[in-house]
Order: sequence, then C-alpha cells, then structure tokens
Amino acid sequence: MSCAICEKRKEKRFCPAVHGRICPQCCGEQREVTLDCPSECVYLQQARQHEKPRPAAELDKEGLFSHLPLGDAFLYEQEQLILGLSYSLAKSARAGHSIRDADLIATLTALVKSYQTLTNSGLHYDAPITNLAHQAIATDIRQMVEEYRQAEQKHTGYTRLKDSDVLRALAFLLAMGVRRTSGRPRSRAFVDFLLAQFPERESTIAAAGEASRIIMP
Repeated sequence: MSCAICEKRKEKRFCPAVHGRICPQCCGEQREVTLDCPSECVYLQQARQHEKPRPAAELDKEGLFSHLPLGDAFLYEQEQLILGLSYSLAKSARAGHSIRDADLIATLTALVKSYQTLTNSGLHYDAPITNLAHQAIATDIRQMVEEYRQAEQKHTGYTRLKDSDVLRALAFLLAMGVRRTSGRPRSRAFVDFLLAQFPERESTIAAAGEASRIIMP
C-alpha cells in the first residue's frame, strides 16, 4: 500500500488527520503544515518531545515587546493575574476547536499594542481585529480583566490592578506563546499546553487563586 499523501512511498503509520496510512517522510514534512494534527496523535506527541525550544536569536524582540520589564518580582506580584489571563486563553481555545497558536499570538499582539497605547497616552485605542475568532478571544481576555478588578473591589474595597500591569502580563504570555509554538502554520503546541494547565469547568477566579502554576516560557 502506498502513502495516502504522496502516493509514492510505502505507508508505515496511521494518520488521524487524513484517516489513512502515510509514510514517515510525509508525516514529518506535512505535520501541522498542511495537516490538522489532533493533539492525541502519538507521532505529534513524540515530535514535540524531541523539539528544541526556538532559539532566542530567531525571535523578533521588537515584536515580543522585550523592552517591557518582566522580572521575577513582577511575575510574583501578578501571578494571579497571569494565571487568570492564561485560563481565559485556554477557555477560548477550548470553545473554538479550530483555534491554533497563531490565533492566540495574533490576538495577544493586538491587545499588547492596545494596552501599550492606553498606558503611554491614556487613550483607549483598540488595534484592528477583523478575524471573528480573534475578536472572541480578545473579548474573553477583556472580560477576565474586568472580573479580576471586580473581585479585587469585592475583597479589598478597592482595585490595585493597573493597565500597565495588564500590559506586562499580556506581553509575558505573548513571549510564552511564541517560544512554545513550533512556528508551523497549524501548530497547536501552545494551545495544548494551556489546555493541559486548566481542566474544564474551572472558574477564572478560582484558577487565578491557585498558587505556583506559572510555567516560564
């Protein structure tokens, strides 16, 4: 039997993305490029175990807003905020089964730009988001930030969360996403990482209230 993709080489493994058997070469070349590989695929899981983190030299430092200070002190102080935002991303990804790493990264980039303008000038500016899936992700993020502020107000009588804190937390998650994704067009490595951190039916504030769940990019 020949490979279901190239129809030349001998098939040696079952591919759940094409519901047929393919050759190892097509599997390696087309994985998360032309194939929507499901997370449970054993060959995808094996490939991720052997993938090395993307070298820092290959990353766009300007695009990652690396000028923003994200030291250990900030991560410790805003751990609950970062966890809440991470949960929101996981929630969006779980609701939209077609969501990929690129969708989360594009939305985070747009939100960071918006919060950067708000922090620097005080002007509310929303970077254009025309993709409907990205709009839904952004809405979930903004809702989470509002819920976080409401929870602070309820428990302490005031809110300490600053727009600059949200900006830096979003930039941290953007950097995490860029480093965790494989960079392939249909990669869901970052998505699957987030889904693994937050079981279903876990509330945003409950997720944010748990300690020591931040995993560095």
